[in-house]
Amino acid sequence: MRVSTVNHRIAALLLAASALVTTACGEVARTGRSPAYLQLVRLEGASGAEPDEFGGTLLSDVVTIVEVKRGEESFFTPTIFNDLGRAEFRVGLKDPGPVAAPTTPSPLNAITLTRYRVVYKRGDGRNTQGVDVPYAFDGGMTVTVPATGTAIGIFDIVRNAAKAEAPLLALAGNGGAQIINTIADVTFWGKDQAGNDVTVTGSMTITFANFGDPE
Repeated sequence: MRVSTVNHRIAALLLAASALVTTACGEVARTGRSPAYLQLVRLEGASGAEPDEFGGTLLSDVVTIVEVKRGEESFFTPTIFNDLGRAEFRVGLKDPGPVAAPTTPSPLNAITLTRYRVVYKRGDGRNTQGVDVPYAFDGGMTVTVPATGTAIGIFDIVRNAAKAEAPLLALAGNGGAQIINTIADVTFWGKDQAGNDVTVTGSMTITFANFGDPE
């Protein structure tokens, strides 16, 4: 009887393990079905005050003093700008084929991106949103990366609203005496032309402070 009970227990454990493996395989099968994958060639940022000046790191000015002219008079007013991100994408094939006869991408391998998410974190581990770092957010975009060549997408990497709420709001009036250093993880989601899900993530450094304003 004892041997029979042990055998039944072993059989039950084996069945449970088999079910788990089957479930895991199913998850793998449902994820990454596309024969293509997305490469994030480059991720850059630009201050909203200088939206054409992109770089690999971003100095995000929480408030910028802007000169406004009305007739012959000039006024200086504090202004909040959103900061821009710029990403360059390329499509790769999971099975590139042999070197002598590489696989040729087809139009079905083109990937259309429709959504992204930005999450900020700090190197010291203090990552409470709205206290230590700005809130994470989702945004929409429509960029189609061709099967060959590259495509560039422009998006908000720091929202206007983030600079008007904690913790960035407190930086506005301290003349640059306080700085918040963060890493922004940006994840992009899309589908190939056959409807398979594709995603890619990149990171860049963003430093928040009340920096000197551009002339």
